[in-house]
Amino acid sequence: MTSPTPHSPLTAEEESVLADLSGMLARLLEDEYGLDDVEIGMHTTFNRDLELESIDLVTLAGLLQERYGDRVNFAEFLAGMEFDEIIELTVGRLVEYVVTSLKAAAEAG
Repeated sequence: MTSPTPHSPLTAEEESVLADLSGMLARLLEDEYGLDDVEIGMHTTFNRDLELESIDLVTLAGLLQERYGDRVNFAEFLAGMEFDEIIELTVGRLVEYVVTSLKAAAEAG
């Protein structure tokens, strides 16, 4: 899976998922850390840019479950990664995973 380049336009699905994830992350950051003006884009990293901790990823998994149900399994997504991949995880990579998962669920169902 390749990461989008800064100049590649996002698909409608990617734009929609990015908006959903940005809202979830903004809510999480505001609730947990009082941050409400964080800019979130495809290249934003969960660790370095947002400074999320592992418990925050658990909270995010719950938010993803609320929004997408069983069609998106964040824990399974993370389980397939090495530790350094999780540390460098970007919002864009999660967007790509969610879009792929939703398409697979639509095709299967």
